[in-house]
Amino acid sequence: MDQEETVGIAIAQPTLRENMSHYHRFYQPQSTYFFTVVTFRRQKIFVNEDVKDLLKEVIQKVRVNWPFQIEGFVLLPEHLHTIWSLPEGDSNFSERWKLIKANFTREYLKKNDELVRPSNSRMRKGERTVWQRRYWEHLIRDESDFNHHLNYLHYNPVKHGLVTNPKDWPWSTFQRYVKLNWYESEWGASEPNGLMKTCMGE
Repeated sequence: MDQEETVGIAIAQPTLRENMSHYHRFYQPQSTYFFTVVTFRRQKIFVNEDVKDLLKEVIQKVRVNWPFQIEGFVLLPEHLHTIWSLPEGDSNFSERWKLIKANFTREYLKKNDELVRPSNSRMRKGERTVWQRRYWEHLIRDESDFNHHLNYLHYNPVKHGLVTNPKDWPWSTFQRYVKLNWYESEWGASEPNGLMKTCMGE
């Protein structure tokens, strides 16, 4: 299955030209954000395919009423990184994440038990132990910042020892970018020059 289909997202497509340097960049000023979202106590809940598919479905449903463009995405067993572009004049990513996390938690707990018992504080607030309460966001400043975070995102499965090459990790947008000639297929087989070492929430 095509990786774009596997992840279940659509990314903005540049106008294809002969020279990659002439591509229209995905970065949109004041509306593009990089996020890190982590499970509660880094539980590895994104291991089974049905749980990954559930997250995909939840994201798709939220985008119907709260649209956003997914420019990059990677899902690991206990966290995810993604880059979103929001509609012009819209910066309400917090409501989108609230809906994604709440809807996923509700559907996930219909078939799965919580691995960690909620604390009294969480129980009083009606919170479950699926996601960390907070997430980390970073406003992308310019095209260079976009490229640095996109590379970090796609290299992340290699960084965490899950694969030896980004092309071998199915739950990311890497192969989609390869098809757009953004990356060589062997990019990331060794650590790229200038790669960000870490980011908030990692």
